[in-house]
Amino acid sequence: MLNKVLTIFQFLIIISFLLLTNFYYFSDKNVEKINKNRVNLSSKISKSLDELPFLINDTKNIIEYLNNDTNLEKIKKRSFWDLLNSNE
Repeated sequence: MLNKVLTIFQFLIIISFLLLTNFYYFSDKNVEKINKNRVNLSSKISKSLDELPFLINDTKNIIEYLNNDTNLEKIKKRSFWDLLNSNE
């Protein structure tokens, strides 16, 4: 009997929590706060974007590519299947 009462009590508390949370979240006051906050953040972002300095690209011709054929000769051709066949 006590177990059923506790189960019903827990169920009622969970349902009341969910209902109160939903009522607060979807209230007009909270929706206005959210919209006001979004507008303020949007204006702050646009202001900060306007204040960013423009940087000149100074990375032209930084990387030098070397074509050495000696590196290609050092690489051995390896094949997994050839290794298996040679051990048989």
